[in-house]
Amino acid sequence: MKRVLHISKYYYPFIGGIEQVARDAVHALQGAVEQKVLCFDHDKNETVNIVDDVEVIRCKCQCKLFSQSISLEMASKFKNLLNTFKPDYIIFHYPNPFFARILLQYIPKETKLILYWHLDIFRQKILGKFFHFQNIALLKRANKIVATSPNYIEGSKYLSRFKSKCVVIPNCIDEKRLEKTPKAIELAEKIKAENKGKTICLSVGRLVPYKGYEYLIKSAQELDDNYVFFIIGDGELKTKLERQSKKYPYIKFLGKQTDDELKAYYIAADIFCFTSITKNEAFGIALAEAMYFGLPAITYTIPGSGVNYVSLNGETGVEVANKDVEAYKNAIKELATNKDKCKVFRSNAYSRILEKFLFNEFKKNLQSMMEV
Repeated sequence: MKRVLHISKYYYPFIGGIEQVARDAVHALQGAVEQKVLCFDHDKNETVNIVDDVEVIRCKCQCKLFSQSISLEMASKFKNLLNTFKPDYIIFHYPNPFFARILLQYIPKETKLILYWHLDIFRQKILGKFFHFQNIALLKRANKIVATSPNYIEGSKYLSRFKSKCVVIPNCIDEKRLEKTPKAIELAEKIKAENKGKTICLSVGRLVPYKGYEYLIKSAQELDDNYVFFIIGDGELKTKLERQSKKYPYIKFLGKQTDDELKAYYIAADIFCFTSITKNEAFGIALAEAMYFGLPAITYTIPGSGVNYVSLNGETGVEVANKDVEAYKNAIKELATNKDKCKVFRSNAYSRILEKFLFNEFKKNLQSMMEV
């Protein structure tokens, strides 16, 4: 049986987009290969070292530099795994530039490297320039490069140079977590009743700059109380955004929600507002989840992002020019009034998720690429 070492920045029970994909990859290969996971320790008190029957080796983090974890024991633990576990494959989830240096230094020539490229480093421009040549070396060393959408391959200054190595494996949603429970259905009916006669607009995501919530709020402010906007999530911009919305009671910040509560809002909503504005949003899991519930989506155009690959303009929703508040408002009004178009988008959105973004398709794609 082949042996696979997964390397992620953090791992479950830490909750994050890349970490979820790393766990999905482990699930997809379970039973077909022998696996271990190497990661930084996100919590000094973390004791979970067996996750889904797979050993997780966590390395203590001494500090962070440019939001990147630094661990003095990572190199020694990696070398030990190379000597004892002897992986046939390493699946390395990038960005994780500080570990990339260790990987390039010690990976054996015979070990195949699957480079899971989630996104370029471009928010921290100084850091990106500093690691430019290392990135090129990493891409040259990789046997295969996984991208989550064809859009990202074309839009990345790195992946576009190594197209022949790239394989598209879209992220997947968790069908089991999204199953409609009686509690979620009951709560959804309550939400609908409380907002009878209104168009329910839903947005889900962290309240951080690249999510573009300030533009959603500006669009909402040009509408009236025939609409209600529910924003689920938390983050650094919460206070600022709440202040921006203070005079508009139909814009409601709900914070974090339980799974049943989240599903209830997905069920009750009429429109999904996804307002990310930069390539920091490489894919959009929340967008795919909303489409799974048959919600028509309104997105901004983000060159090189997978967002506009997940939801297709004119098929599953409406795409408007980036940061165009007026166009976004008009798209909301259009979907609220054109019920026939909305119905088509709902059906197409659900069908697209079933076809492209479920776990079984993800599993098939990953196993096929690795020939296991």
